[in-house]
Amino acid sequence: MSTTAVSLSMPAVPRRRRSPEEVAAAAPVTGPKRVLLAAPRGYCAGVDRAVIAVEKALEHYGAPVYVRKQIVHNVHVVSSLEERGAIFVEENEEVPEGALVVFSAHGVSPAVVQSAADRGLRTIDATCPLVTKVHKEAVRFSREDKHILLIGHEGHEEVEGTYGEAPESTTIVNNPAEARTVQVEDPDNLIWLSQTTLSVDEAMEIVEILRQRFPKLQDPPSDDICYATTNRQGAIKEIAPQADLVIVVGSANSSNSVRLVEVALEYGAKASHRVDFANEIDEAWFEGVASVGVTSGASVPEILVQDVLRLLADYGYADVAEVVTAQEDILFSLPKELRATMKAAGDPDYKGVKSSNLR
Repeated sequence: MSTTAVSLSMPAVPRRRRSPEEVAAAAPVTGPKRVLLAAPRGYCAGVDRAVIAVEKALEHYGAPVYVRKQIVHNVHVVSSLEERGAIFVEENEEVPEGALVVFSAHGVSPAVVQSAADRGLRTIDATCPLVTKVHKEAVRFSREDKHILLIGHEGHEEVEGTYGEAPESTTIVNNPAEARTVQVEDPDNLIWLSQTTLSVDEAMEIVEILRQRFPKLQDPPSDDICYATTNRQGAIKEIAPQADLVIVVGSANSSNSVRLVEVALEYGAKASHRVDFANEIDEAWFEGVASVGVTSGASVPEILVQDVLRLLADYGYADVAEVVTAQEDILFSLPKELRATMKAAGDPDYKGVKSSNLR
């Protein structure tokens, strides 16, 4: 009788975290330990608005509430909303006919809006108003027969949505290499737009390359990169030269979180790592480290940052100095479809966004 060998995977064994004493013995730290905590960090107004929109939809319409794509790019936020009854789908076709679907903060193309209408779906558009601004610019410039060079990462949901507003008039430019080779029919009739969550430096580098090739390239009427992206990068630029290590809290699919890691390294941090949760931090990162910079992407609730600070305190980094480089007081009203329901139900929050309880 023949037998077939079966390979069984071993159950996961929690890794034993080394003690502060063991880490110190591996590489002693010269100088006092401290944390430089970036401000601003975490939730921006657009993310707050989108998350609250799902929370309020669950409260007023009941579960399930369907959400096309991740409402924001953060695994903690998504899993927390799933526990409350949100169902995340990739496309409208996965939503039962007549059900309620929320469009994510990253925006959608007109084709997605039409497909929802074709299926009789009720919709709540939680697109960040700053992304909506870029969509309107794309429509306007297309109507003016301009060709749009859209600076952004092809495949990112925001870029797909903006491109979908005027596909015949838009060319996506992913990086400096593409900026050097992109071909256009009319180099005298160009304007550029950008994904809102890019690195400011990256976008400007691409614009300068394009301008050298196409001197008549026009600028959009206002900066497309959102205030929150700019402010978070500004804070980490201030911290990075002073940091032996920078920890960025944020998810792998969060463009602005990934950019923060890159900006930290570009501006002088000796090491920089991204984590979703404090338990992902490797204590080996602390070897020989006196100064730790901490920040978080624009879709990250503050509770996750506080978890990181508690872990750092356990390893002797209890001295926390907040580095404030900008003040933010921007609030966005909730989607109009939701405000009408909330007002009719006597919910006072319909007048404006109040911070999500996921923070």
